[in-house]
Amino acid sequence: MHLESDMRVNSKGHLTVAGLDTVELAKTFGTPLYVMDEAVVRENCRLYKNAVDQNYNGHGMVFYASKALCIKEMCRIIESEGLGLDVVSGGELYTAISIGFPMDRIMFHGNFKTEAEIEMGVVNDVGRFVIDNLYEAELINTIAKKYGKTVKALLRVSPGTDAHTHEFIMTGQIDSKFGTPIEGGAAEELIGKILELKNINLAGLHCHIGSQIFELEPFNYTARVMLNFMADIDEKFSIKMTELDLGGGFGIRYIEDHDPIPYEKYMESIADTVDSVCKERNLDRPYIMMEPGRSIVGSAGLTLYTVGSIKEIKDVRNYVAIDGGLPDNPRYALYGAQYDVLVASKANKRPDFTATIAGRCCESGDLIQENVSIAKPEPGDTVAVLDTGAYNYSMASNYNRVPRPAMVFIRNGQARLVLNRESYDDMLKNDL
Repeated sequence: MHLESDMRVNSKGHLTVAGLDTVELAKTFGTPLYVMDEAVVRENCRLYKNAVDQNYNGHGMVFYASKALCIKEMCRIIESEGLGLDVVSGGELYTAISIGFPMDRIMFHGNFKTEAEIEMGVVNDVGRFVIDNLYEAELINTIAKKYGKTVKALLRVSPGTDAHTHEFIMTGQIDSKFGTPIEGGAAEELIGKILELKNINLAGLHCHIGSQIFELEPFNYTARVMLNFMADIDEKFSIKMTELDLGGGFGIRYIEDHDPIPYEKYMESIADTVDSVCKERNLDRPYIMMEPGRSIVGSAGLTLYTVGSIKEIKDVRNYVAIDGGLPDNPRYALYGAQYDVLVASKANKRPDFTATIAGRCCESGDLIQENVSIAKPEPGDTVAVLDTGAYNYSMASNYNRVPRPAMVFIRNGQARLVLNRESYDDMLKNDL
């Protein structure tokens, strides 16, 4: 079990986060409840921005991967910290537009953008499109021509990197739904066709090798591959690509065994590789972009639940039922995501009870964790699942017609509601 740096146990034996009692938060706002520490979010933003500024002399930008957590308040924080925003859908783009996020700092990503989404991006002057395939390139070109605009774009390619992560979150290998592989010449051929499209300015390349990565070498290998490919393209087509997006995927500590590398070490190591290859291939250093998501918000969040029944099946297992589960956190059911769990109302008690944390849905796979050691709970206790800031609310659903939770952000010792709890009427508003 690990506690994040902003967590303590108070005199009541309760878990606190950013100085606030989680049991009191649960009473005040109800459960399930997403809780975010704004100071941690901002600190992570600054770590990345400072690392890019220092290692690339300001010639680069960090784009927050908003798919990790995209709500208005996150967009406001990212804007105020001077980062860019990576969006992957019309909904994420619309959220950014709604709070006045600077369009020149938005990158519109995704392997299938609808015609309406592309039009929204073109009309609102999104800073960059990331092109995934020829069909999309031609569609973007057609819509840009319709509005008399030339759009800046990057091409997503697959560098062929095995990032040693779960197959569901590996994206840089040749066999991937994302991008076009360098190997075999497909990416080079596609670039030749895009260069013929008059309303697209192909400024550079993009790649992303996966998520929750704890090693430096996959990123350094990828940087070498991408820069060498940029040099090859320069020689082949006599063009100067000026931008390179190396994606994100930096791991965080979900459990004690995880050992993430400090973010600044990633930046420093990659910068050394970039400089080395640019010197070898006589390239000007491109404008370097990164897309961290999980590593900005993951450790800043936790989710609070209320315990219901405790079912002890002798010589089999103990089930602790909570008032949330699959609808607010499907990640364990999807790919066995690991979390630390504790009874927040008994955080000072010894974790001597082995339990499977079971969600409330009519689904055998609705579990949060299996066989974890916690203090023995009672009905009404508050349970905290740590490090849920990324991909929990983003992936939430109304399975079993369960309303999605509320979310609070903590700043300067005050918790403020940033996301209302869904009501039954909210779920029915589109039913006819």
